[in-house]
Amino acid sequence: MLLDTSGLLCLLHRAEPYHERACGAYEAAHDRLTTDYVVAELIALATVRRLRRRNVLTFVKDLLDNPDIETVWVDELLHREALELLAQRQDKTYSLCDAVSFVLMRQRKLDEALTTDHHFEQEGFKILLV
Repeated sequence: MLLDTSGLLCLLHRAEPYHERACGAYEAAHDRLTTDYVVAELIALATVRRLRRRNVLTFVKDLLDNPDIETVWVDELLHREALELLAQRQDKTYSLCDAVSFVLMRQRKLDEALTTDHHFEQEGFKILLV
């Protein structure tokens, strides 16, 4: 499954409404994948939510060091493919981070995302936190 920003926030912050569900889905997953764009977005979101910076950065370090999670570092080709997807979906409000995730999920043949973001459903993926 793809670990998206909102799903990671649910794992990180116990007060999130889907914390328990996120923990269960995470534990049940065989494949766990995220991107550096998701990590960057998570840090920004946690800052806006006023979560303790030390906790957030420790969580991110642990995530990046976790051998059970593959972090894909976005290169120019993946970035451009995501931009092309955004150009094709101008009726949607997807972020660049979303588009990168969608392209990567299709490349890896993943259909589930640990997220609350309905944009994943719009692209035909299953969201696990509803």
